[in-house]
Amino acid sequence: MSENETTPENEALTKESAKENAEGKEAAQAGFALERIYVKDTSFESPNSPDIFKKQWKPEVKMDLFTKNKQLGDELYEIVVCTTLTATVDGMAAYIAEVQQAGIFTVQGLQGMQLAQALSSYCPNILFPYLREAMDTIIVKGSFSPAMMAPVNFDAIFANAVMQKKKQVEDAASAEAEDSTAH
Repeated sequence: MSENETTPENEALTKESAKENAEGKEAAQAGFALERIYVKDTSFESPNSPDIFKKQWKPEVKMDLFTKNKQLGDELYEIVVCTTLTATVDGMAAYIAEVQQAGIFTVQGLQGMQLAQALSSYCPNILFPYLREAMDTIIVKGSFSPAMMAPVNFDAIFANAVMQKKKQVEDAASAEAEDSTAH
């Protein structure tokens, strides 16, 4: 029996192969790749050393965090996660540490909300462990205990930002409607 004969088995294999090719083409349209991870900027300051070392180490730590992105080419983006940790003991600044952890990502086949979510949530999730390591390294080199930063839920931050934007648009539309009926 020839391999080219039309049998139920060959027909099923041909249909499955066609389905896999179609799925492969779909997958080829949407793609994501990490090209490079790097530290863009770091800063460490211990304005009250050596006096701060005489204090009992029970710091209050404040964290500021934000992300930014910049399109570098058609499908190439730079994502930067920026964090500042400020530790104080008895109202005295122990240290101020800043890290900007960056990455270059290729993002294909995503548009609108999917692209925004990839750039604002998925990419920062990949970069955050590197940021945490860089932050702990500079803090330890300043002779302090590592910060041991807790994981950040970038998905929740993105969802919250979308909700706030939606609310702003709704509030603006409602204010505009009130203005037009007041005349």
